[in-house]
Amino acid sequence: MFDLPYCAGRDLTRVPLRERRALLHEWLDAHPSDRVRFSADFPVAPEALLRSACELGVEGIIGKRVDSTYVAGRSSSWVKLKCSNRQEFVIGGYTDPQGSRNGFGALLIGVHDDSGAPSGTLRYAGKVGSGFDERQLRELYAQLKARETSTSPFAQRVPERGAHWVRPELVAEVSFTQWTGGGRIRHGVFRGLRDDKPAARIVRERPRKAGTLAAAQDPAPDPRAARLLGSVRVTNPERVIDATSGITKLDVVRYYALVAPTMMPHLKRRPVALVRAPDGIDGQRFFQKHASTSAMPGVRSLDPKYDPGEEPLIEIAGEKGLVTAAQMNAIEVHTWNATTRAIEKPDRIVFDLDPGEGVEWTAVREAAQLVQALLDELQLRSFLKTSGGKGLHVVVPIAPKHGWDTVKDLSRAIVVHLARTLPGRFVSKSGASNRKGRIFVDYLRNGRGATTVAAWSTRGRPGIGVSVPVAWEELPELTGGAHWTLRTVEPRLAQPDPWADYASTRQGIEAAMRALGVVTRTAANASS
Repeated sequence: MFDLPYCAGRDLTRVPLRERRALLHEWLDAHPSDRVRFSADFPVAPEALLRSACELGVEGIIGKRVDSTYVAGRSSSWVKLKCSNRQEFVIGGYTDPQGSRNGFGALLIGVHDDSGAPSGTLRYAGKVGSGFDERQLRELYAQLKARETSTSPFAQRVPERGAHWVRPELVAEVSFTQWTGGGRIRHGVFRGLRDDKPAARIVRERPRKAGTLAAAQDPAPDPRAARLLGSVRVTNPERVIDATSGITKLDVVRYYALVAPTMMPHLKRRPVALVRAPDGIDGQRFFQKHASTSAMPGVRSLDPKYDPGEEPLIEIAGEKGLVTAAQMNAIEVHTWNATTRAIEKPDRIVFDLDPGEGVEWTAVREAAQLVQALLDELQLRSFLKTSGGKGLHVVVPIAPKHGWDTVKDLSRAIVVHLARTLPGRFVSKSGASNRKGRIFVDYLRNGRGATTVAAWSTRGRPGIGVSVPVAWEELPELTGGAHWTLRTVEPRLAQPDPWADYASTRQGIEAAMRALGVVTRTAANASS
């Protein structure tokens, strides 16, 4: 045994690994067994340990921080160092069997560009014809036949005779000796299918030299993020923000330093509301829309003309503003649907899909597809993002031509149409009793002064989910509104932006208004 997250009714997930292992050792000493033994640790230089492990012929070693708390699943606190080349590949086809072999001859496999999918291209990486027993050949062949297609999923020509193509959905784990200069593997051996990794996320893994264990666990920090983080003094960095994940205030500040260049285009010129949680997500929280910003360099007050009769609105004017806001305990960043270029004319419509009690996640995904289909019929292109919480956000960029009331009327008409057409799925009225077993599509976020959590913002919920832009093609892969959390989102930042053409998409809403019988408020007033 290696770890002990619980013992004698006590939750040890917040206890450092060093102490958990000491307790585990004591418990096993007091309860000896021939079937369970304590897995020893080796506090030596990892490069020497890895070399010895490889000489013994094992797959590799696992290293973990001795001061880390317990986090379920993958996290930056542990790392796998491999002896041989072994990784996952996408199955894109197969060849005919030869001789007495049944099923298929070899799998045709590939990896996406390092940029990832769906934007990434599937590159052919060779074939794998060994490692199968008769049962695997039979069962895998049935899965391949069910996914056959007439076109190759690979970007380049595959030089294999008798190739059959399949939809690139299955993921195979393969061991091999080396990569060739042309991006093919040598002597591949099939090790099994993987159903815990989506095919769209499979890229070529790059080996990393074994240096210190800390270096192997933590990639080199982004220099820009490091400079930004170094420009702010973080007070009480060790304070735990979320007890369920162990995420600290410093973790949040570091995240915003890293995400700042990616997030700033979603904040530029938009009034914001900050959700601040000085005592963590379980303590008292408050919205900050108008308060003094003297303690937050990079967060500035806007001209009072944008909200007459109220205290000045605030805007995050630069990357440092994100980091200083996090230092001042901001856990969420919400934005208006208009910019200061035209504050009275919104430039987007937001539909928040908020599932009620008893709604399965598959129903939320299907609901998003139905919303997209209706918007397509209305000639409105939409973009998708996770909410970081329970649901999904569907965002429609529009040309800033109409006032707040008109845009809100259109959004309401769209939601009412959904609720009338599919009353078993959608409801247009808020309230827990109204939406039990159904999904409330919140259009109220389209009124003047209403806000929606910004793309890439963290959420003040257990686990600290993140609101992440996604491509519509990725929707089937999402496991929840908090598919990404602060602990898991960093690799996503390295992938291509699925909203790359969002900023250039500015659509008129007139056709949709005519289809749903919505008129502008000014036109209605003139006719009366």
